[in-house]
Amino acid sequence: MTQDHPFICHFKICFSKKKFVKLVLSKKRVKTTIIKIVTFKPLQLKDEILVSIVTSNQHNDVTKNFTLEQSVLQLLKFLKEDFYQADLFTLEKDWHLLYYRSGKFKMKSKPPTLHVVDMRHDHVKKRILDPIGNIYLEQLGVTTKEGLVKKGKQDKYLQINKYIEIIEAILSAVHLPQSFNVVDMGAGKGYLTFALYDYLHNKLKRKPKVLGIELRKELVEKCNFIAKKAKYDHLSFEQGEIKDAVLPKIDVLMALHACDIATDDAIARGINDQAKVILAAPCCHKQVRKSMKNQGSLAVLTKFGIMEARQAEILTDTIRALVLESYGYKTKVFEFIATDHTPKNILIAAVKTKKTSVPNPVIKEQITTLKANFGIAFHELERLMEIKT
Repeated sequence: MTQDHPFICHFKICFSKKKFVKLVLSKKRVKTTIIKIVTFKPLQLKDEILVSIVTSNQHNDVTKNFTLEQSVLQLLKFLKEDFYQADLFTLEKDWHLLYYRSGKFKMKSKPPTLHVVDMRHDHVKKRILDPIGNIYLEQLGVTTKEGLVKKGKQDKYLQINKYIEIIEAILSAVHLPQSFNVVDMGAGKGYLTFALYDYLHNKLKRKPKVLGIELRKELVEKCNFIAKKAKYDHLSFEQGEIKDAVLPKIDVLMALHACDIATDDAIARGINDQAKVILAAPCCHKQVRKSMKNQGSLAVLTKFGIMEARQAEILTDTIRALVLESYGYKTKVFEFIATDHTPKNILIAAVKTKKTSVPNPVIKEQITTLKANFGIAFHELERLMEIKT
């Protein structure tokens, strides 16, 4: 496919005549490609008309603006490498292009289905948490007194809202009483602890008690000061270690970026308490990495240090997810937020669907086989749950 392809020509002509509405690329060439769909739209920026290209994957959208010439090159690349299908919408006609694996294509047109060209910026996505007049966001340094998100805190604000979006979807499918207990193990500076309290109390009008556990005394004191200033009467922070902190009955447990086996300490406490929801965003994965002794053909996987580290992460979090499933939790592992915003982006989300205090023997066997394949002596979460494999 080249720039003189009839489909490309229609795109360029309609853009020049200001009759281009949008162009959508779909039908992936490779199913495992992270990109799901790409959309081209005209965009008026001052005196210049550009092409705004939005690349959408499972978790986020990435928008970049190009000149017509640059966008044509992008279009050619996408059609060559990523997509079989393109739909061009204009004020004159709609054009449909379909490529086959053989390299042949067909193109057809029909009367226009869209009749307005919108060159405005997409409206700024409304975030769940309002930055204006939000005391804890100001006190934590995310926003100014005027409620503007600080330049260096855009990623943090996005991360907080993304987390709330995720937990919103999870809690909507879980039956919880009007008043319930949320425990944040390893609360740190309290960004997400405050955000969850804000969402539950002020958006959902629920009345949970939220407790943050943090080892560093200065952070506990600061967070309690902010909670009091914000008049968050059912939010408190206590100093202590995850493994032995004195806790109320846990209904929802969070452990976000607790270091190494501290994540396992938190998950184990949630399982033992039959928590209805467990959310864990692991940080580092030292315990499994130190005990990995790959043999045979698998030894090459850990030949290079960075690959060994990634393999340890995958194994550690896979076994965590399997242990949760073995105790009756429906478990998902997915990207918490794009790696552009934070490298610590994996979230394990588990919802209790079956009451049991005994691990599923089939899943226990899966864990045993997985450990044997990679020479892992034990996994800390197994040890904490006293799972004999």
